[in-house]
Amino acid sequence: MGSANADGRRARGARTRDAVLAEAVQLASVEGLEGLSIAHLAARLGTAKSSVHAPFGSKEALQVAVVAHTRDILIELVIAPALETPAGLQRLSALGEGWMSYLERKTFEGGCVLSSASLEMDGRPGPARDAVAAVMREWLDLLEDNVVRGVEEGEIMADTDPAHLAFALNAVGMAANWQSQLFGETFSYDTGRTGWAQLLAQHQAPASHQ
Repeated sequence: MGSANADGRRARGARTRDAVLAEAVQLASVEGLEGLSIAHLAARLGTAKSSVHAPFGSKEALQVAVVAHTRDILIELVIAPALETPAGLQRLSALGEGWMSYLERKTFEGGCVLSSASLEMDGRPGPARDAVAAVMREWLDLLEDNVVRGVEEGEIMADTDPAHLAFALNAVGMAANWQSQLFGETFSYDTGRTGWAQLLAQHQAPASHQ
């Protein structure tokens, strides 16, 4: 009986944590990671601060958890579908379309959390910045790895620098998110799609056009 009660409490605690995180991610997209406070989040949820504090313990831990949860969403909506395509040029195309669709659907109230957090936290040392940097490094590595595979498969020109192309592709997505959020321009994502496709076309090996 004691074990069943403990399991029940853990399950309820996990549901509470998940509910808080889901709301925290939306709040962070609007207010930024630094604007994410336990008091503000509790008010938004209409609950006591203790209900928010208990699963995390501190604002810093909450920030790190939000970054991790955002990473999970990115994997589910952008990366996992792209992994169903062949590695290399096709997967790079799928990642670009997945990212633009993810942004276009307004997954977050205030735009891509990772895009905004990358700018917000770049000069702030600490666990939150480290968490953001780690996720973005993973993303850039994924792009680079597929450029490398594309070169190996003869789809991408052999003299292409994987890090440089990954940088340029990431910059397209970041710019599309920035322009849409700042100016409310819905065409930003179509522009992003075009820019992403043009970059890949510029580096595509002539033989792979056949």
